[in-house]
Amino acid sequence: MRKSIYVLLLLLPCCVWAGDFDGVTQLAKRRVPWLVSNLVFKKMRPGDKKEAFQLQSQNGKIMIAATGPNAAAVGLNWYLKYYCHRSMSHMGDNLSPVSPLPVIKETVTIDAMAQYRFALNYCTYNYTMSFYNWSDWERELDWMALNGVNLMLVANGEEAVWQNVLRRTGFSEKEISDFITGPAYNAWWLMGNIEGWGGPMPQSQIDSRKVLVQKMIGRMQALGIEPVLPGFFGMVPHNFNSKTKAHVITQGNWGAFIRPAILDPADTAFNRVAGIFYEETKKLYGSDIRFFSGDPFHEGGITTGVDLGKAGASIQKAMQQYFPGAIWVLQGWQDNPKKALLAETDRSALLIQELFGENTNNWETRNGYESTPFIWCCVNNFGERPGLNGKLERYAGEVYRAATGPFREYMKGVGIMPEGINNNPVSYDLVLELGWHNQPVETGKWINDYVKARYGKANDQIATAWKLFQQTIYSNPGYQEGPPENILCARPALQIRSVSSWGKLKKGYDTALFVKGVQAFAAAAPLFGNSETYKIDLINFTRQVIANRADTVFASLVTAYKEENTAAFNAAAEAFLSLHALMNNLLNSHSYYRLTTYQQQALQAGNTAAEKKNNLHNAMMLISYWGENNRQEDYLHEYAYKEWGGMMTTFYQQRWKLYFDYLRNNLAGRLSTPPDFFAWEREWVTQNEQVKSEVQPYPSLEKVIRKVLY
Repeated sequence: MRKSIYVLLLLLPCCVWAGDFDGVTQLAKRRVPWLVSNLVFKKMRPGDKKEAFQLQSQNGKIMIAATGPNAAAVGLNWYLKYYCHRSMSHMGDNLSPVSPLPVIKETVTIDAMAQYRFALNYCTYNYTMSFYNWSDWERELDWMALNGVNLMLVANGEEAVWQNVLRRTGFSEKEISDFITGPAYNAWWLMGNIEGWGGPMPQSQIDSRKVLVQKMIGRMQALGIEPVLPGFFGMVPHNFNSKTKAHVITQGNWGAFIRPAILDPADTAFNRVAGIFYEETKKLYGSDIRFFSGDPFHEGGITTGVDLGKAGASIQKAMQQYFPGAIWVLQGWQDNPKKALLAETDRSALLIQELFGENTNNWETRNGYESTPFIWCCVNNFGERPGLNGKLERYAGEVYRAATGPFREYMKGVGIMPEGINNNPVSYDLVLELGWHNQPVETGKWINDYVKARYGKANDQIATAWKLFQQTIYSNPGYQEGPPENILCARPALQIRSVSSWGKLKKGYDTALFVKGVQAFAAAAPLFGNSETYKIDLINFTRQVIANRADTVFASLVTAYKEENTAAFNAAAEAFLSLHALMNNLLNSHSYYRLTTYQQQALQAGNTAAEKKNNLHNAMMLISYWGENNRQEDYLHEYAYKEWGGMMTTFYQQRWKLYFDYLRNNLAGRLSTPPDFFAWEREWVTQNEQVKSEVQPYPSLEKVIRKVLY
């Protein structure tokens, strides 16, 4: 009898009805309710421990067989993208109903190339997500699942963990409050760069962020996304040595900020504090966590007196003791992780992110990070600064090269590590989809499919535009930290190399060819008047045209000043300031590009008056002077600058006006004091810590486009 049952089980089909796809079904109800009644999910047995999905049409239904919920979500997205020409993104959705439903003529089976498809940088949690509420996270996690993310950093909600840890190690409530940052700065706190800035965080906010993370982790589980939580790597308050006789290494400064100290992992006290940290993590967020992130001595720091080999082993040992089987995730950035730090670790329980793959190949020069599992990632932007950018050919080529080269046994997947994710959606779509391709991807063909899904249908003018975009903004202009920058947003001077300290003004592409692409794209407007994604992109492409034009106008202004030609200088200055006004009108034509949208998000994320006030203060600091109040260390201003309606004229244009008045005095031979931009920027933040009434009516997008392009 038992033998007969065994034989019968062997004869069952590989796909059986599944009850563990409820999370994906609910996702479909939220995003594509018109499709839900025609969706059928089945469980599919994994082969060779790989994830896979299968699509077919059967009796008017769309059958999605998958190895798990994450693969099922990707299968749903595959059908939406390649059959329905529908898509979801951070810059607009194209998810309107399709009828009749497209038929899948032949069964499609897709196997994952990547074991891990990772998402998010610590910085994303501030440049994009500082003020996310549950509705925002629900949408974010749906996008993550549809795009196959199965491993995601969770870097908010640590305030409650640290509060409990420090209470148990003898810190007062005031000392704890001084350590925890404000809501827009927790990324650099958790990376061991700063303490306290933007705080104190109200207790009500600490509590609500804890609850939010608990909801996030629950939803992630339903969608097959594993959380990566901050681990304990020795970071403690800079004055931790006042509470212990253990070896505490002060870390000096990060810019003008006092860095947290490092409790020497080789000291016996390390395991005790790590134990408290992991106990509190487990109490708040559960024991079913496999991945922890943490990088000691990130972007500098002092290692004197530290045995790095023993430190790495101790950090990993504590992690494993409290979460058996845990994997330590480290950033491959600059010389991080140091070779010595990895020397005595169990490499099989590590995962290194090749953080900046669009420019680096540390995975190769370091021989697969000295035979350590790694994933290939791109950053794509810094500070969520605006600009069109993405090395599409390199993404496709490098991922395939890493997956098939001499270190392929250590290459475990792909990842997106944007410092801010509200830009260049094509980059994130491509990199994450590469995790499901086992053969080389031809980007030209891929883009044609992407464009149809983004705008809903094929169009010759849009196809022409995107071919030109692939040759310009989405090409490979050499080493660059994020997109080329916009001189309109620079702190005024006559010699300007960049807007932010590590950026570049130089456009590494043919700007005239790019304009032709934008003109072709704009010509399709009569056919795409109701497309949200088309409008958002048309504004963005046109915004870049204005930014590029500003370089030429500024060059003429500088020449006129040096030649002491007052008439020519005044004409150039007027033209330059008019570009601010033109850009402001363009950006105000859609709520996506307005300063007030960001301000309202910050306010709505606050549950109390104190939270709302501090949220808005954090928000306005971050996008202007960033945070330092030391004139000698004022190099983070404009690191997270934004091109938003309402900001182009009240901040950037006004600042340039002050400077031009100063230069006119010089040309006229009148002695005057240079503008104090350091003080002026801080005053602007104070004046904008309330949402101002929006200007109505908003300008006509069509009129602005015509003025810029024709």
